[in-house]
Amino acid sequence: MPRSVNAVASRARRKKIMKQAKGYFGRRKNVWTVAKNAVEKALSYAYRDRRNKKRTFRALWITRINAGARQHGMTYSQFMGACKKHGIELNRKVLADLAMNHPDAFKAVVDKIK
Repeated sequence: MPRSVNAVASRARRKKIMKQAKGYFGRRKNVWTVAKNAVEKALSYAYRDRRNKKRTFRALWITRINAGARQHGMTYSQFMGACKKHGIELNRKVLADLAMNHPDAFKAVVDKIK
């Protein structure tokens, strides 16, 4: 009996990877082994950076809150400590938005904790 190879599934698997490699430069878009490696690497970067994105945004928010707090004579650390002590439960994302886009509202928060 001849050997059976599931060519339909193999072809579909390759097509899926080649479709993901669409738009890559040079052999990465049309040579199977190169494209497979490129797509695997890209997917690992995507997985890693979905987690790193959270870190970088938190760092950005902290920087913005610090800048806003220093305009009112406080450091970030003092500001966040006072927020916790006075029971202000605004998260860093919201505080950063206030500091950046609504300085009068941020000033009201600062006045409440001083």
